[in-house]
Amino acid sequence: MSKVSTKTQEPKFTPYEPKKGEEYMSDAQLEHFRSILTNWKTQLLDEANRTKDYIQDESSALPDINDRATQEEEFALTLRTRDRERKLVRKIDKSLSEIDEGDYGFCELCGVEIGLRRLEARPTATQCIDCKTLSEMKEKQAHANM
Repeated sequence: MSKVSTKTQEPKFTPYEPKKGEEYMSDAQLEHFRSILTNWKTQLLDEANRTKDYIQDESSALPDINDRATQEEEFALTLRTRDRERKLVRKIDKSLSEIDEGDYGFCELCGVEIGLRRLEARPTATQCIDCKTLSEMKEKQAHANM
């Protein structure tokens, strides 16, 4: 079976504990999220390199047609996972840019704080929970009307 993971790993970190009276998205908070995002990106890129090496090493022409089919299906599944991760790396890069520009942590729709815990759960979040919930409800409604 596969020696390469097909599960996207969430970043591991110690939750941030804001100091009393600390301003939202202080330098320390921004550094906390920069670290989470950078480590996650590194992890995803390392996994992509392992996948590339694995496929190159294991791409031998297997004599049995069933073995070849199994191997090709395994490669296809792994590559689909890596494609999702490639898109995630772009979101991570966007979040890192938002940190540099001072926009990170604020909803792109209404401008309110997204919140530390929500960002720790989903470091690439761009909407507050209210806007995201409303957006998902509209999307669900649009699909139901199709």
